Amino acid sequence: MDSDSPAPGTGTAADTGRPYDLVLFGATGFTGRLTAEYLARVVPEGCRWALAGRSLDRLTEVRRSLAAGRPELADLPLLVADAADRTALREVAGAARVVISTVGPYLRYGEPLVAACAEAGTDYVDLTGEPEFVDRMYVRYHEQAKASGARLVHSCGFDSIPHDLGVLFTLGRLPAGTKDAPVAVRGFVRAGGTFSGGTFASALTAFSRPRATAQAARERRAVEERPAGRRIRTSPDRPRWSDDARAWAWPLPTIDAQVVGRSAAALPVYGPDFRYGHYAAVKRLPVALGGSVGIALLVAAAQLPALRRWLSALRKPGEGPSAAERAKSWFTVRFVAESAGARIWTEVSGGDPGYTETAKMLAESALSLAFDDLPATAGQVTPAAAMGEALIERVRAAGIRFTVLAKPPADAPGRVR
Repeated sequence: MDSDSPAPGTGTAADTGRPYDLVLFGATGFTGRLTAEYLARVVPEGCRWALAGRSLDRLTEVRRSLAAGRPELADLPLLVADAADRTALREVAGAARVVISTVGPYLRYGEPLVAACAEAGTDYVDLTGEPEFVDRMYVRYHEQAKASGARLVHSCGFDSIPHDLGVLFTLGRLPAGTKDAPVAVRGFVRAGGTFSGGTFASALTAFSRPRATAQAARERRAVEERPAGRRIRTSPDRPRWSDDARAWAWPLPTIDAQVVGRSAAALPVYGPDFRYGHYAAVKRLPVALGGSVGIALLVAAAQLPALRRWLSALRKPGEGPSAAERAKSWFTVRFVAESAGARIWTEVSGGDPGYTETAKMLAESALSLAFDDLPATAGQVTPAAAMGEALIERVRAAGIRFTVLAKPPADAPGRVR
């Protein structure tokens, strides 16, 4: 490592023979560009980083854009590699301490890079919300990554940083006397924003494969070790009005609850009996019902190849909301935790969830793996298990708010609902 490079943290970050601390793969896509712009503003002095993607011309364009405001980036290294070129991806993984991937849908394009990082002992982060992909990567590469020392950390964007870290933050604020008591936590999500072509493509891919998704989950359960003497549950209650959220609580079938459950299985701080429910908070019942019908229709349409192709053409990967649209976007996640008679409310909130804040969370996750003093972990691990409080402090410093509410909502009753 050069003498002016930052001191590494733990795990593979201690490997000093690699030319790059970070490599951003997929830097020319919509979210990739936002992530590159964020990194350009915040990387620590001496950080050695590079952009990677399949088109040298487009990578050069991104670098030129970054250098317009920061001339020192005019010589930022560029690495050419296609998502399907396993040889080139091994070279990328072997040259980096941490690789960031923004290339989705991950089920279609993501596996070769995960495989390369697991083999090379290279830390890896992405922003996938695709449960089938995450489960298949666990079955195929978890043990190899454990052996090589690689930390494979999926879902480091809006899926699922606010929820995973929000629950960890909430548990840390419960009174000390609740340490060994059962804990129930509910998360209520509200957001306003739009989506990119890449996100839409990932959703359509997941919707079109319900049987494959269920099969991948079964294969993972067959090999995944369960915590001895502890119970972890992540099944939500039925839809109902919630006084805690001041809205209708509609179960969200996203990857977020799965990530929270895996963090709970990995970390004793979640206690001997932990339960989590994940919900959309919707003010008006007709809107909630309409949303459920819309999702059901989209899932049905995704089963038919012709309709799926038509839907895919509505917004192509690489397209996304304008800066003005992103500036109007926002999110809040309210958590309610109850244990041994104690009850607290917390909230995680920020700006545009899908892109501006996702790029921020993804970049800070990679920087945390590269430079923070973290617990020793390896294999496929969650953000809370791999980075925990260190990542909470990073994203708080970056402007995402973690708040303990001073008092419960005025209309909240005495029990979690």
